[in-house]
Amino acid sequence: MLVSEDKSAFVMDCGGPQVIEEIRALTERGEIGEVEGLWVTHYHDDHVDAIPAFQQAFDCRCLTDRSVAAVITNPRAWRLPCISPSVCRVDRATEDGESWRWHEFQLTAYHFPGQTLYHSGLFVEGRGLRMLFTGDSFTMAGIDDYCAHNRNWLGRGVGFDRCLALIEKLHPTHLFNCHVNEAFDFTPEESRFMRANLAEREKLFGDLTPWDHPNYGMDEPWVRCYPYEQRTKPGEDVRFRVGVTNHSAQPRTATCRAVAPRAWGDAVTPTDWVSAAVPAKSDGELQVRVSVPPGVLSGRYVVPVDLRYGQWSLPQWTEAIVVV
Repeated sequence: MLVSEDKSAFVMDCGGPQVIEEIRALTERGEIGEVEGLWVTHYHDDHVDAIPAFQQAFDCRCLTDRSVAAVITNPRAWRLPCISPSVCRVDRATEDGESWRWHEFQLTAYHFPGQTLYHSGLFVEGRGLRMLFTGDSFTMAGIDDYCAHNRNWLGRGVGFDRCLALIEKLHPTHLFNCHVNEAFDFTPEESRFMRANLAEREKLFGDLTPWDHPNYGMDEPWVRCYPYEQRTKPGEDVRFRVGVTNHSAQPRTATCRAVAPRAWGDAVTPTDWVSAAVPAKSDGELQVRVSVPPGVLSGRYVVPVDLRYGQWSLPQWTEAIVVV
């Protein structure tokens, strides 16, 4: 929590009801005044579960990076680990490097793709301090990445390498992790050590995978459906986008089709193939439409997606969920 000279409060994350109870206790003791803002570091359940209750208890604005906002305002649309069903209101989705004044502090928002691609960082300058709220991306032991499905990219200028470059640029006096009581910092030698570790990891994973970049092996959602889950009725069409992240240094052509569930009957054939050119190191999208036959029983259905990508033929490479 950030507290100004007049005791106004700016809160970081709200993963459980105990956060709300503690804020109320601080208010009753006169240690803080009005709660004026909520910053969300990333989408994981232990950071957002109680945000709807927080927003009922405290009438303040919610801010976060636009990548985080996309997930927490519509969690059903995403297939990601540790996702919360809590739907959060975001009043301001920030851009990387966006800056504003809050009381005596200068606040700057950053995209901070450490522990997960959908992660923010908040840099706070004031009272002679340079504080960086890193969410779960770092502890005093170094990088914190537990699950590849979080989309921990390897390479220069992405993932933790990007985060370390930002720390080296900002020179924060204090780093804060939501699960660690004490602030910490990194020496230039420690930053070099972590960067060397990431470079070695990139090479080792590159040796293990058959792709031209290790991120194809590390980043399972490099092909994904959006929305991941949606509801419909028999006889209606379902539309979703297939997102493709091109981790290669060259453009790639992606082609896909949706395959109807067997439970819908043998008469239902796969959709037509659709194609899109995806620039190097960029995202592309393909539009897919699936017709739900009349008379389909109520239930939750998996709709597989076949993919052709460069020389690769990848049947049932990803999927969407349709609830009838």
